[in-house]
Amino acid sequence: MRILRKTCIALFSILFLFSACTPSNTPEASTRTPPPKATANASGANTPTPAASSLEVEKEALRGAQVRVWHPWFGAEASLFMTQVAKFNTDNEWGILVSAEGLGNYSELFLHTDAALTESAQPQVVIAFPEHALAWGDHVVDLKPYVNDPAYGLGPAAVADFPAAIWAQDEVDGKRFGVPAQRTARFLLYNRSWARELGFDSPPATASEFEEQACAAHKALGMDTDTNNDALGGWLIDTDAMTPLSWMIAFGGGVQEEDGYRFLTPGNIAAFRFVKSLQLKGCAWVASPDLTVSERFAKRQALFATASLEDLPEQSRAFSVENNRDEWTVLQFPGAERQALVVYGSSFVMFESDEATQLAAWLFMRWMLSAENQARWVQSTGLFPSRSSTMNLLADYSVSHPQWAEGVKLLAQGETTPQLGSWRLVRLMLADGFRDMFDTIRHPDLTEGQVPLLLRQMEATAEDLNQ
Repeated sequence: MRILRKTCIALFSILFLFSACTPSNTPEASTRTPPPKATANASGANTPTPAASSLEVEKEALRGAQVRVWHPWFGAEASLFMTQVAKFNTDNEWGILVSAEGLGNYSELFLHTDAALTESAQPQVVIAFPEHALAWGDHVVDLKPYVNDPAYGLGPAAVADFPAAIWAQDEVDGKRFGVPAQRTARFLLYNRSWARELGFDSPPATASEFEEQACAAHKALGMDTDTNNDALGGWLIDTDAMTPLSWMIAFGGGVQEEDGYRFLTPGNIAAFRFVKSLQLKGCAWVASPDLTVSERFAKRQALFATASLEDLPEQSRAFSVENNRDEWTVLQFPGAERQALVVYGSSFVMFESDEATQLAAWLFMRWMLSAENQARWVQSTGLFPSRSSTMNLLADYSVSHPQWAEGVKLLAQGETTPQLGSWRLVRLMLADGFRDMFDTIRHPDLTEGQVPLLLRQMEATAEDLNQ
């Protein structure tokens, strides 16, 4: 709770940021799997162990080693994870026993883990955001020796199998704070069919082309017979933190500068002025909550919308409900001279214990990173495959999920979120500030000319949160 109070106090210092700061939702009932009984003939010949290891842990020391894992998932994700934990316990050749406990969401997991660290009662592994691992600092085990171990490591070929945007997120200042568990990205959704009817044969590659198409869609709705949609069309504004970050990077900006933050830059000013000017021209608009984003996009109320990779199945269902056969796809965020895609998500993080338990934890993490297990995750969650080779197992899924497949093609151009522990707080502030910029009830006179003042206040708050 001390983190939430700090966030709320800091946000009051921003001139335009008046959004309320509320605690995270209460998690669903925790899901637990008790440690299974060890079997005398635990097998798993699919993972042969070479003799030469630099970790100095005897194989017999792994027999019966117990690894406790905390995760943030519920529903289908939790169910799949529990199934995989049970399979590992049955199949692994060392007799390692993994137990898993669900804490409902990432916020609750961070708070429980933070408290457990002070009481020396932490689990051996958590699935958390990379910025969480950075905040826990010295409690987190550097995984480089495990990744590079000649006997138990991944090997150079396997490491190269991870796309850079996925693998690089967990490595800071020469230390590997985790390995990827899940990765997603925020995309622009684009209705190709409607765009063609408006006279555009290709998606926008620059911000000026984006504005041209968004304003054309707004104008088209204003000229039809339905007066209720005159304020719609164009881009349906979204204020998830990854959306403003993507726009900023697309315009040559960003928020991290060395070990701190810098918001007041030419690129960030250009990005915020661009999206605010779209709203002032009527080419971008804020929706009321009576319909979901997926419903509005399927109803042709917006030429562009914004969604994460895991939202795409819901969007497909919305088109089916509307009996809408429009062709749609996913795009990066366009800037003046480049485009941007921000990749983010959770990682397996290991805490210090004894050497045998740490190796046992690593072997479970390594097993979860196999292409086969990653394929199961994709089919259940709709997220990125962490390894390129996983695509060999997802041919049918790619065919049945064409927008997901288009998103995966963009992964090579992905970039990471700020690699600072305070990003867990700063991203909340960024989302609140971006939301307030479009709030015409609270700030009816706010124009693009006031963007530098907004960014200056955001930068000052970010510096406070980074202490």
